[in-house]
Amino acid sequence: MQDYYAARATEYDRIYLKPERQADLRRIEQWLPEVLADRSVLEVACGTGYWTQFFARRSRRVLGIDSAQETLEIAQSRTPSSKVAFRRGDAYALPIEMPRFDAAFAGFWWSHIPLTRIAEFLRGLHAALEPGATVVFLDNRYVDGSSTPLSEPDPDGNTYQNRSLADGSTHRILKNFPSRDGLFGAIASVAQNPRLHQWDHYWALEYRTTPA
Repeated sequence: MQDYYAARATEYDRIYLKPERQADLRRIEQWLPEVLADRSVLEVACGTGYWTQFFARRSRRVLGIDSAQETLEIAQSRTPSSKVAFRRGDAYALPIEMPRFDAAFAGFWWSHIPLTRIAEFLRGLHAALEPGATVVFLDNRYVDGSSTPLSEPDPDGNTYQNRSLADGSTHRILKNFPSRDGLFGAIASVAQNPRLHQWDHYWALEYRTTPA
């Protein structure tokens, strides 16, 4: 996965150019900064900073974490702000900083988490946040004709996509499309006031972490 996104860095944002997704993207670009306004945000798997550029303007501070240096370099050039920092790191070993963050955001990361590691990831994420912090996961829905076809599930229920890059290489990438019940079930014991927002091509899960 890390090698794929490192190789894809310069063509990463082409996915946001699909004509049928433009109306949804404009709505989300307006919605997300409102949710994260005036907050200290830990962004997981920030990639090229495509989403950072929209909500950072309204946030108090932002730390973006990604495993690929190639995408981080693009993110740093895209969002040159004193209140935004980027750091190479592991989504399963997030930094515990003081003061802790009172919000977290991850765009198009949930679908790449193996089903058997979701609970592990959430424990690490919540450990980096204040009790009652706002959490937002944004990802895409499967839409015939727009989404890359899926393979058969593996024994754990994960699905995969075969993706090609401009250099001709092909990569098998884990890509899950969770149901509403699957999302709510995954956070049931660790979240409060969950809300699922849905657009034609995207979904967003918004909740608060449980109090201490």
